[in-house]
Amino acid sequence: MQRKIMRAVLAAIGLTAAFAFVLTASVQSGMGQAPAAVADAPKTAEQVFKNIQVLKGVPADQLIPAMQFVTASLGVNCGFCHVEGQFEKDDKKPKETARKMMAMMFAINQNNFEGHRDVTCNSCHHGSTKPVATPIISDEPPKPMTAIAAAPAMEPDLSKLPPAGDLVDKYVQAIGGAAAIATISSRVEKGSITGFGGRKFPVEVDNQSPDKSVMLTHYPNGDSVTAYNGHEGWMVFPGRPARDLEGADLDAAKMDGDLHLPIDLKTMFSELKVAAPEKVGSTEAYQVVGLQKGQPPVQFYFDEQSGLLVRLVRYAESPLGLYPTRIDYADYRDQDGVKIPFTITTARPGASSTLQIDQVQQNVPVEAAKFVKPPAPPPAEKK
Repeated sequence: MQRKIMRAVLAAIGLTAAFAFVLTASVQSGMGQAPAAVADAPKTAEQVFKNIQVLKGVPADQLIPAMQFVTASLGVNCGFCHVEGQFEKDDKKPKETARKMMAMMFAINQNNFEGHRDVTCNSCHHGSTKPVATPIISDEPPKPMTAIAAAPAMEPDLSKLPPAGDLVDKYVQAIGGAAAIATISSRVEKGSITGFGGRKFPVEVDNQSPDKSVMLTHYPNGDSVTAYNGHEGWMVFPGRPARDLEGADLDAAKMDGDLHLPIDLKTMFSELKVAAPEKVGSTEAYQVVGLQKGQPPVQFYFDEQSGLLVRLVRYAESPLGLYPTRIDYADYRDQDGVKIPFTITTARPGASSTLQIDQVQQNVPVEAAKFVKPPAPPPAEKK
């Protein structure tokens, strides 16, 4: 029983950073401003992690997304290649095979696609450890290809769609308007996350304007915390010391700290452009793509009728491919003149969970101590 609980907790932890972003992205969506330049160059994977061989020179904050990309592409977990708790060891043959496959992928792209990342692990594996080399015989008869079906799909005339700025303005008005959003100085939420094999965990979220947030998830073996205090972000897993947020996780935490993001959205990107509309469930939705130099695009889907944000898709950059997160929003309710969704579903490859908000309070005091990063543990004594 304890082993099953631990597996559920580990699965939940894998999505904690995503939920930290989700909770306020519901009415505050975007990729955020590029981090300020720092004097020190970003550390590479081999400077932070042990026994890096193929991914040398890769930014350290892209290593975890790269591993997530592999697990999603092959439909496995970390233990398929790694020794649990000793990830640097080379005791498992699949780890060596994975290194060879990465080198092969890089070579294919370099030699055939001018270095563009056109071929990835997922190109062949599609969620299986062994790519299917032989065409599959289907039990269903093949459908005849008509001239219409064979013709390429017609691209929509984007010039006939509303401008991206107008869609953002409609979104701001749909949730209450800029003036109402600006009056929110804090938000305290309580609810639960359901998923991870059907298990449910209580959640508390505190936001303090202008840019602080903390999410507390209660697991059976302890609490998990994801926080951003306006300067730095961190995560605390049950029984483990705090870990600094970096890369996509830090971007998410920054967004989570901005209670006024809907009215800041236009300044968050170097460019906002309209893309082809899509359906989100049964809802027809306009698509706006946010672009920022050096970062993956962010896709926003706004209900064509109400203007509300119904879906957001963002990506974590990795040397192997983009690792996606999809966030769907539903059950918008008015809170102090601002509409927020009470049901938020976050999906990543192989995992999906739903956040249900039960209680919301706004413009209430938030304890400052919640935004203080825990001290680092003392170094272990040498024996």
